[in-house]
Amino acid sequence: MSAAPPADSRWRERADALDAADPLAGLRGEFLLDADPGVVAYLDGNSLGRPLRAAAEAIGDFVSTAWAGRLIRGWSEGWMQWPEVVGDQLGRVVLGAAPGQTVVADSTTVLFYKLARAAVDAAGPGRTEIVTDTDNFPTDRYVLEGIAAERGLTVRWIETDPAAGITVEQVRAAVGPATALATFSHVAYRSGHVADAAAITRAVHDAGAVVLFDLSHSAGSVELELDAWGVDLAVGCTYKYLCGGPGSPAFGYLATRHHGVLQQPVQGWMGHADPFRMGPGYTPAAGARGLVSGTPPILGMVPLRCGLDLVERAGMPAVRAKSLQLTGFVLDVVDDWFAGSGVRVASPRDPAHRGGHVTLARSDFREVTAALWERGVLPDYRDPGGLRIGLAPLSTSFREVHDGLVVLREVLAEGPPRADDRTSAAVGATS
Repeated sequence: MSAAPPADSRWRERADALDAADPLAGLRGEFLLDADPGVVAYLDGNSLGRPLRAAAEAIGDFVSTAWAGRLIRGWSEGWMQWPEVVGDQLGRVVLGAAPGQTVVADSTTVLFYKLARAAVDAAGPGRTEIVTDTDNFPTDRYVLEGIAAERGLTVRWIETDPAAGITVEQVRAAVGPATALATFSHVAYRSGHVADAAAITRAVHDAGAVVLFDLSHSAGSVELELDAWGVDLAVGCTYKYLCGGPGSPAFGYLATRHHGVLQQPVQGWMGHADPFRMGPGYTPAAGARGLVSGTPPILGMVPLRCGLDLVERAGMPAVRAKSLQLTGFVLDVVDDWFAGSGVRVASPRDPAHRGGHVTLARSDFREVTAALWERGVLPDYRDPGGLRIGLAPLSTSFREVHDGLVVLREVLAEGPPRADDRTSAAVGATS
């Protein structure tokens, strides 16, 4: 076993200087950072965001005041409209979406199914193909395979490089008269590659089809302009950069031009035009409200509203600017410290194509990730050999990133970690 390398004060000083100049640095104190003093660096903000102090207070206040105090009256005093109210804020703050097109409900998987199924059901004669890529997030691929089996359709797969992402040229070559739906992740979950959503949307529209984007790794990290890009449909989770908490509800976007045209298949009473009439037959609610099926997840939206308030105060341009600084800092340190160690950067170096996380690759990184967790550094792992460093601009400091990379350097210098059953913990439960 070799000795750990000496500390490099140059990078520590640079990290401290970047923190001192960071216009968002003051917002870090609004997060609950010290619940576990053993955490040296939390580098998994692209899977689960840290909780806000305001969220802890809001949940307690909601239970003791809104829930306990108003009881069933809360539904008629505003809760019933939360899917649209919170959806409109989310659309305004992070999606570039005008009001009336976004709702908060369900999970990403369920909303993805609803929108994808609605799209293929509305497709014209002869449109029998769904186009997606082989490295799209697994839940999206699984849902599409299920829809294809239900509806007698074919999934047309685009082979993509896991270290890159879907390109406009690949999409143009794959879509055509048989395409009913094309769907991709805007930011690739492995590499962090940012797809050209505007150009992909044009390519899909040129083929006469509709496009559905998964924004789970985009919302709250990368600036979005869904309306301006002409996107038809979109979904995403809220527990990453929006800090909604584990299992917080997802969002669905349905462009205005598709209102009254696309009808989602899970016809629940809360998506009815008059839910309390409770009569025979189903009449969908107007607009994006028609995406709702069951009872809105009110408790789950309480911390999400706090997260959206903070993102709105910061502003997405500032969030994106810091995100690029953080990922750029990681790349600079990695190039300096890990040259010749077998560590490969598996994310785009071009800032225009780089999302909010950086993936480093080496064959033993599953075991390395587990060793890092034991030392209080928390990234996550994705096959093949990918250690993802997820950087949440509102809660992550440059010094925190530096300190986490110091521990990674020490672990690699000590030699290959031994594989055991603890490695599974570091894989992570979310995308």
